[in-house]
Amino acid sequence: MKAQPKAAAPGEVPAGGSKKKIIIIAAVLLLAGGGGAGWFLMKPKGEHAAPEHKVEKVETPEYLQIDSFTVNLQPEGEPQYLQIAMTLQVQGAKQAEEMKVNMAKVRSRILLLLSGKKASEISTVEGKQQLAKEIVTAVKEPFTPKGEPQKVDDVLFTAFIIQ
Repeated sequence: MKAQPKAAAPGEVPAGGSKKKIIIIAAVLLLAGGGGAGWFLMKPKGEHAAPEHKVEKVETPEYLQIDSFTVNLQPEGEPQYLQIAMTLQVQGAKQAEEMKVNMAKVRSRILLLLSGKKASEISTVEGKQQLAKEIVTAVKEPFTPKGEPQKVDDVLFTAFIIQ
């Protein structure tokens, strides 16, 4: 006859059960500690923090037509002229109104920029694209010494004649 295993007395822990509990508790603590350490090391810190993405309110573009004008180009032999008309794409009605109020400054800046160009510089597509970028840069300059820059997105040529 086989011997029956002894039943544990009340309040007694079976021999294998205590080791299992210790291993489970150690595993839980190890995982929790590893997760906490991972979170601590991965969170953004000071100057190394990921920049917050500020969502800037983008207004509906407004198109501001600039009256055409004629400028003398830098000489390359015979005198040459540029007759040009353009439209500025600005951000919103408020910006368009600001540009209208300061149209004399806008036109002056463009005129000064254009009068320094040679026909050969602006007669190609690439030259016109570069000129458009330069016009945007010139027009974006603040109208007052401590003012905000204008929000000009693009220049669209509506007439471009070199004679």
